[in-house]
Amino acid sequence: MQLLVLGANGRIGRELRRIWPRELPGGLRPLWHSRNAGFRWDMLADPFPGMEPGGVVLNLAGVTDARRPVTQNIDLAMAACAAAEAAGARHLFLLSSAAVYGAHPTHDFRETDPLAPANPYGRAKLEMEQAAQDWDSPGKPGLTILRLGNVVGADALLGRARPGAPVLLDPAPGQEGGPLRSYIGPRSLAAVLARLAALAAEGAPLPQLLNLAAAPPVSMRALLEAAGLDWRWGPETPDVIPRVGLDTRLLQGLCPLPPGGGDPARMVAEWREP
Repeated sequence: MQLLVLGANGRIGRELRRIWPRELPGGLRPLWHSRNAGFRWDMLADPFPGMEPGGVVLNLAGVTDARRPVTQNIDLAMAACAAAEAAGARHLFLLSSAAVYGAHPTHDFRETDPLAPANPYGRAKLEMEQAAQDWDSPGKPGLTILRLGNVVGADALLGRARPGAPVLLDPAPGQEGGPLRSYIGPRSLAAVLARLAALAAEGAPLPQLLNLAAAPPVSMRALLEAAGLDWRWGPETPDVIPRVGLDTRLLQGLCPLPPGGGDPARMVAEWREP
């Protein structure tokens, strides 16, 4: 059975290609999409070229930088929905973000909590979720929207660090470690996604909304120090979001992560493991 990975040339897709074997548990075979190689398809311009019926689709395609409008996240997700439906896929996983929640100084967000995104990216992801939920109906592929935290090495903190250039860390008032976020290591992420895809292939019931991270939230300072990276405090900014934590109890019931999966040193080791 095919597992079509849309947006496989992005940072998360490249990590999955590095980690996953040619065949995953349950006999799933990853089919890697890009516009120029492998499974070739321009999601915003061309008709879907098709795939084997009855497979699973994982959509990683999205926009995070300012060079492209973040509203393209909606168009890319709806293209993935149309492709999954046209292919007769069993299930579609859409990658969303913890940014849809906003921020809370102490609370780890549950999937059922109210949403109050604090920036344009979060608002675009929320609109994407709403469009996908409007599309979802009986007779269509199953749908799970994955609200992903940060991925060590595929994030803006560690993933963009460069030798000889100290990382600038935004101060967060009252927090010695700077901003707190829910993170996950790339190998843990790969294992969770493989497990979820296998469950979907088996026809197991899956929730429509699912937080995806390790627990507990960690400080960005702790991650920088675990990675041994040179860093310093940047200027204070009113736009800094002090804390975004995810409640992962629903995820743990489906794909239990080992104890200590959210430890900064462990997540950094996952990133650096060949």
